[in-house]
Amino acid sequence: MKRREPLRQIKLSEAQKKKLNEEIKAFYLDQRGEEIGMIEQMQLFELFEQHLAPIIYNRALDDAKQWFSQMMENADSDYYVLYKNV
Repeated sequence: MKRREPLRQIKLSEAQKKKLNEEIKAFYLDQRGEEIGMIEQMQLFELFEQHLAPIIYNRALDDAKQWFSQMMENADSDYYVLYKNV
């Protein structure tokens, strides 16, 4: 059996990172009424990237697998509906 290679870390563009850091800053200001510094923004971003992102990614894979399984089940049912009585 072929061994799976570990997943590569998803690389975000600098523009995407900047946007997410701005979202973190805005969240803190809106929800907590606090200014958050650049270092804290980067630390929170790295925390989410390392710990939360893999959980969300795996959940998306599970959802895609469930959807695909349902579609295959439907295709299997549709296949047998096409049979003619002989």
